Amino acid sequence: MLRQAQHERGRGIGSATRDFLRSEAAGGIALIGAAACALLVANLPGWSDAYFHALHLETGPAISPRYGPMTVHRWINDALMALFFLLVGLEIKREFVHGRLASWPRRRLPVLAAMAGMAVPAAIYLLVARGQPALANGWAIPAATDIAFAIGVLAILGTRAPTALKLFLTTVAIVDDLGAVLIIALFYTAGLDLVALACAGAVLLALYALNRCGVKALTPYLLLACLLWVFVFRSGVHATIAGVATALTIPITRDDGSPLHRLEHALHPWSAFLIVPLFGFANAGVSLAGMTPAILLAPLPLGIALGLFLGKQAGIFGSIWIAHRTGFAPKPGWSSWPQIYGVSLLAGIGFTMSLFIGGLAFPGDAALGNEVKVGVLAGSLLSALAGYVVLRFAPPRRVLAARLIARRRAG
Repeated sequence: MLRQAQHERGRGIGSATRDFLRSEAAGGIALIGAAACALLVANLPGWSDAYFHALHLETGPAISPRYGPMTVHRWINDALMALFFLLVGLEIKREFVHGRLASWPRRRLPVLAAMAGMAVPAAIYLLVARGQPALANGWAIPAATDIAFAIGVLAILGTRAPTALKLFLTTVAIVDDLGAVLIIALFYTAGLDLVALACAGAVLLALYALNRCGVKALTPYLLLACLLWVFVFRSGVHATIAGVATALTIPITRDDGSPLHRLEHALHPWSAFLIVPLFGFANAGVSLAGMTPAILLAPLPLGIALGLFLGKQAGIFGSIWIAHRTGFAPKPGWSSWPQIYGVSLLAGIGFTMSLFIGGLAFPGDAALGNEVKVGVLAGSLLSALAGYVVLRFAPPRRVLAARLIARRRAG
């Protein structure tokens, strides 16, 4: 009976993992479609003007005096994306409490790979943009990985991409998201409204008190989360941070019925199939009218593209190789080095987070905003294609093992 229960529990965990990967893949494919539609609409005569006009349409009150009336674009980037960051925060907390990052030995390789995968792209960007102080604020744009987009590419590859590598890439992306959240909070915060910030702190304490008092119902947390979002939005700290802060107060247990698991499962389809694709549609549209291929050689798009394509693969693959060679941490099991290199390339797909940080780095500058989109799209597309080709033709580890055995016997 005990063995049967353990088998069923293991099968349930495996099934949940497969369902998660399938949903991430489907969400990534939806995001790819939304980005393609945005590029198409933004460049179709008669549709382009309507597209950009709709994004900047004033639709709501002035929640914060510094931003004026709310627009469609701001609702998407500041409100809907706060829900996306709430989901990110829930995933981070779950992984650190009961998941693949619950112990230091498990954290070593993903944390090292994520840190190197953020530092090297930022360094490459700054190297390319050196001598132009106006561009320095964009250093974090190529530092992020879009897990939905990357998993979408892996889904197209099917069994060519081992499950172990999919899980590893997901774990690295979770740590990467945590780094992006910290970067946004520390480096992309406007002048602070201390009164609003103090009110946000009071609401956060109330959320923490609910947790400590053992409140399991989600409604009180979500109502306070809405109030927290308003105060954070008014404070000058980017409003999406309210989503992550709320996530850290949601109770979690090993039971799938815990408040955190319930909220995560409820948010996931909305995030994957509405919020993230809608963000992609609202932010990937760039008019190519008057542009020439020479724009790719401008410092801003070139720094972003090279940071994503060269920086991500160098940082992640290099850190894994060094960790494995030095004994700091073994490489992901049952994965060949060509497969690990392919996944390192896919980590250069920065799409959602890179566009998001780009909007924070150069707010109100349409010209630089378009250059950011060109750089992000070029770097992400190049990383996706190169990663796909490497993984498509990389021999599985069992083939490499068979070749090694054959060579030893022949020798």
